Amino acid sequence: MNLNDNDKGRIIELIKAGEKLPKEYIYKLFSDEEDVFLFWNGRKEDVTNVALPFHSIEHIDEPRREEKKVGDMFEMFDTRGRQLKGWTNKLIWGDNKLILSSLANGPIREEIEKQGGIKLIYIDPPFAVGADFGFEIEIGGEKAEKKQSIIEEIAYRDTWGKGISSYLSMMYERLKLMHTLLAEDGSIYVHCDWRMSSYLKIICDDIFGVESFINEIAWHYKRWPSKSRNFQKMHDIIHLYGKSDKRIFNVQLQELTEGTNKRWQGKKSKVEFLNGIRQVTQMTEEQSEGTPQDDVWDIPVVNSQAIERLDYPTQKPEALLERIIKASSNKGDLVADFFCGSGTTAAVAEKLGRKWITTDLGRFSVHTARKRLIGVQRELQASGKNFRAFEILNLGKYERQFFMDDLSNGKRKAKEALYVDLILEAYKAKRIDGHTALHGQKTGRFIHVGPLDVPVTQSRLAEIFAECRKNLYTQVDVLGFEFEMGLTPQFIQDLKEKGVAITLKYIPKDVFDKRAVEKGQVKFFDVAYLNTKEKINGESITIELTDFVTHYTQDDIEELQKSERPVSKVVIEDGQIIKVEKDKSGIINRTLLTENWYDWIDYWAIDFNYEDKKEIIKVKNEEGETEEHWTGNYLFENEWQSFRTKKNPKLEFTSIAYKYKKAGKYKVMVKVVDILGIDTSKIVEVNIK
Repeated sequence: MNLNDNDKGRIIELIKAGEKLPKEYIYKLFSDEEDVFLFWNGRKEDVTNVALPFHSIEHIDEPRREEKKVGDMFEMFDTRGRQLKGWTNKLIWGDNKLILSSLANGPIREEIEKQGGIKLIYIDPPFAVGADFGFEIEIGGEKAEKKQSIIEEIAYRDTWGKGISSYLSMMYERLKLMHTLLAEDGSIYVHCDWRMSSYLKIICDDIFGVESFINEIAWHYKRWPSKSRNFQKMHDIIHLYGKSDKRIFNVQLQELTEGTNKRWQGKKSKVEFLNGIRQVTQMTEEQSEGTPQDDVWDIPVVNSQAIERLDYPTQKPEALLERIIKASSNKGDLVADFFCGSGTTAAVAEKLGRKWITTDLGRFSVHTARKRLIGVQRELQASGKNFRAFEILNLGKYERQFFMDDLSNGKRKAKEALYVDLILEAYKAKRIDGHTALHGQKTGRFIHVGPLDVPVTQSRLAEIFAECRKNLYTQVDVLGFEFEMGLTPQFIQDLKEKGVAITLKYIPKDVFDKRAVEKGQVKFFDVAYLNTKEKINGESITIELTDFVTHYTQDDIEELQKSERPVSKVVIEDGQIIKVEKDKSGIINRTLLTENWYDWIDYWAIDFNYEDKKEIIKVKNEEGETEEHWTGNYLFENEWQSFRTKKNPKLEFTSIAYKYKKAGKYKVMVKVVDILGIDTSKIVEVNIK
């Protein structure tokens, strides 16, 4: 420390008096370590180092054309042309801090290293204080806003709650984790604009080292200018850093300038005017292909009519990512994007023959990317090009366990009691004693809190039903993170006819945020249901989607109608999307936009043999060895799907005819993703004779 006795005495006096230290003392305390010390309110050197297992939501692989393959290529694919082994690309939904930590410290790190490590990271993190996770959906010619969930709102508050200091803390920890994951010959591109460029540059200097800084790339784009008293802001900044001097770099060529002509011999020459004299220089064959790309890139934004446009607010053009991926990776390399957005990095990486990992916290982002990447698979399949399977992962129940362990300091009994109290508080219910299957009560209804780690099962509902009948209770709400697929509307109706009306409600992840619970912001939603019709013809089956029921609510129409001002707004209440209009005279008109059940459907998919493949997770034991465990669940293999796109908004409601290889009983899983990006599933048992 560069402190004399007077400095030390002064610091002690100020601390005892509870006063702030002058800023020059911050430097003096650390001056022996660094010439320039980067400091902000809330800076911490430690990073998250948990290693949570990943839960598989969906495995997607469009069948390749049936071709006779030889040797290793034959072993790579099954008879349907689906990938059997090798690297599977990964689309991960969740908090990228926990995801990055689990990638860096968990068993999946071994898989990453087998691929040579991550050679390229591109990130486009939030860099506007006004950005959030809300999005618009269009229905019946009207636009409705899907508000961000509480877990997304928490992420927003953690990013911007204290202004720039909280943003820096968020980015610092994540960039440090990315640094540990990046291969020695890897590069990272950090995309930002004028608001955060200078801050992110200093943070990257701190983490990667000033000597690792390669380029400040200006992405210049054009859009319709507006009158203002300053120069038009029409560029973003992309900071490029290498992990070491071994970094991969493939020179990219830009088009020759207008001063380049073709001579009669067929070779190109460059025309220049020096001191008013025209000079012609013949180029070598290598020079005639173009000049090395400079650090100002003129690439248009995604225009409104572009085929690639998804109407996702932060979507970047594929041409931009194509240049980055070609420059800093080779075919077969692994690239990553931990702020996925609409999935541009993964889509371009797939087209260029790279492997990829991409993640996002937003449910709508992950769903948008899923549809886009299926489209890429189909595009490559149609052109006879190779592509890889991809899987959708999240941290699921393991993330919930992590939150509860953190709250209870790992004590099991404390965790169980704390968990039930936490859920009841979020649901605004009171705890009750003297019951086996019931935990609370709210306005005449009894409450059961489902388990943290496993789905609420039919047998559990039977226990709840028995206790309610014994005590003459007629109404109960069952809260759960997951529900067994066999809990059909008919089963719930049968219990109601026997005297107990049971309502199933999802527990949102938001309950783990104390601020959201205290403010009463956590919303529990009724479980949605879907219905299907199965048609069996010999060894073949087709599935028809026939109904979908949701009770999703995010708005309060009554509050809106109380407004003294004229209003026109599209709202979502009890499974309906309604346009509410109130004129100056107070007359209220309500127009139902979701006239049919299928207006809610954005995507649906089928696994025709759901219990064919067990879901296996990899965890490290106390000795640091990797072990495999069956979760008790099965892998959803997406064998057929239909979804809406901007180009083709129509859905198919009847699947292809799927042919089983042999007779027997099978379980078919049908999954629906609604226009808000929320999943609902159902299992159908079929008997093929």
